[in-house]
Amino acid sequence: MNLPPEMTPAEIGRTQLDVLRRLHRELDQEIGAITAGGVVCSLTLGRMKREKLALKDRIARIEDAITPDIIA
Repeated sequence: MNLPPEMTPAEIGRTQLDVLRRLHRELDQEIGAITAGGVVCSLTLGRMKREKLALKDRIARIEDAITPDIIA
């Protein structure tokens, strides 16, 4: 039986990065649209900004895991 080749950990990380970056970008656009609309619920805006920051932190952790440590 022919099984599809498995993804390497680096490929999985890059795929996760693509998804997280897309979510971060979409959330940024939503925040921009809400704030441009005028009346803003501060609780909703705060929740969205915290979520965006959490996404940014997850992106940074995955990037650090993928990037090899080079000792110069």
